[in-house]
Amino acid sequence: MMRRAIQLGRRWTLSRGMLLVVVLLVLPLARAQNATPPPMPATPTVSTPSIAQSQSPATKVVLPTLPKMPPVEGVEVDRVVAIVNSELILDSDVDRERRFAALLPYGEASGPYSRDEAIERLVNRDLILQQVQLQPGNGVTQEAASEDLDALRKTIPTCKEYHCETQTGWDKFLATEGFTEESLTSLWRQRMEVLAFIELRFRLGIKITPEEIRAYYTKTMLPQYAAQHVAPPPVRTIENRIQEVLLQQRVSKLLDDWLQSLRAQGNVVVLHPGEEAP
Repeated sequence: MMRRAIQLGRRWTLSRGMLLVVVLLVLPLARAQNATPPPMPATPTVSTPSIAQSQSPATKVVLPTLPKMPPVEGVEVDRVVAIVNSELILDSDVDRERRFAALLPYGEASGPYSRDEAIERLVNRDLILQQVQLQPGNGVTQEAASEDLDALRKTIPTCKEYHCETQTGWDKFLATEGFTEESLTSLWRQRMEVLAFIELRFRLGIKITPEEIRAYYTKTMLPQYAAQHVAPPPVRTIENRIQEVLLQQRVSKLLDDWLQSLRAQGNVVVLHPGEEAP
């Protein structure tokens, strides 16, 4: 009896232990089944476009624009046409030389205007003026140039219609030629300095002999008179004129040779259209 009770007690203990294991295993599973599952992430809703939307053009993105700046006109740059020992001769200088040549006295601006000859005169003038600056002594003043210009008014034919004998008429005439009295006086002063330098360096040392005068009369002037069927004047009446012509020729020859040597010793560059300054 006692043994049976002990066996029953053991069975109860065993059953009770197994029941506890079952409860421990089944209870979490039951809780897991009864628990509310966590919410799933929402799927984005895709709307079906309407017919009007599907046929409409794609949206154009317009970027903001800056306010328009006012147009700026280009500025014309003065072109370099020649370089004389680092001194520049500009296109505006050539145009000024053209206007200045029209004011020179008779015999100095004969023939049609030539741009190449104008550039050549400017190059030679700069070479001479550079030598003038190296010579000691006083140059021509603005006052002396202004006084010499007063005589020029009487030698310009087109100046008469402006009444250049008056200051108002003279200023008006100069304005039509693109000058002021001050600018023209400066150019005239340079001209006087060049002529004085040539006179001092070349002309004073030149002697024209009577034999040279007669030879020019016989070989040059007599054939010209004969071609025109005109009786020639006696040589004694025109010998002064012949002497002046020969003197100018001799000075021009000496001056040309001297200028060529200055070019060889210095640095003179004449630029043609399309060429750039070095």
